[in-house]
Amino acid sequence: MPLIPEEPQIHEKAQGPRATPASGRTAPTPRPVPGPRPAAPPRPGRPGPVRPAPPAQRASRDTAEAKPGPSGPATPATPAAPPAAPQIQLIPATPDGALDAAEEAVDLLLDSGRTPGDVLVITTGDPHPWAAHELSFGDASYWAQHDAGDDVFYTDAAVADRAVSRAVVVVALNGGPEAAAVTALTVAHSRAGALLIVCGDPQRINSVLGAGV
Repeated sequence: MPLIPEEPQIHEKAQGPRATPASGRTAPTPRPVPGPRPAAPPRPGRPGPVRPAPPAQRASRDTAEAKPGPSGPATPATPAAPPAAPQIQLIPATPDGALDAAEEAVDLLLDSGRTPGDVLVITTGDPHPWAAHELSFGDASYWAQHDAGDDVFYTDAAVADRAVSRAVVVVALNGGPEAAAVTALTVAHSRAGALLIVCGDPQRINSVLGAGV
């Protein structure tokens, strides 16, 4: 008769110890702790193992390269718009009454809130009494008051191109040759920042303005 082993547990011991969890189920064989993983081979058509920078870092670097620093020159996004042309207001007046009309216009401007330094008055004939008085003290003293920019300044068409721009320019066509009117209106149009007031003969004014002033 074949021998029947009386202790079958000997077969169990031959396999070595086995861990039995508390639940009674057989625990899985422990897996080895993974060591350093080798670098993956590069994919065909792509660069080697050098990894590109994360998108966030690359975007910030591109932004830093595209935008100049605080000390760099500012690049305007769009071309600067040309300055707007001043509004033109005509006050009918004869050559004898043009200077009085200009004075009334200046008074209205100051009453409406304009500061004296905002106003420049140009004459084409006799100079304004204020200008004649100040010029009696010398050319340097006269233009020093212009440079101060704190009062209404009166000047003649012949030297009006020395005046700087002001918010409002008033022209009194109080006589003088046609060339003086053209000069006065041309300079006044280029110096007026917001408003150009012309006191004189409307037909004469329109003919000069229509000539390209």
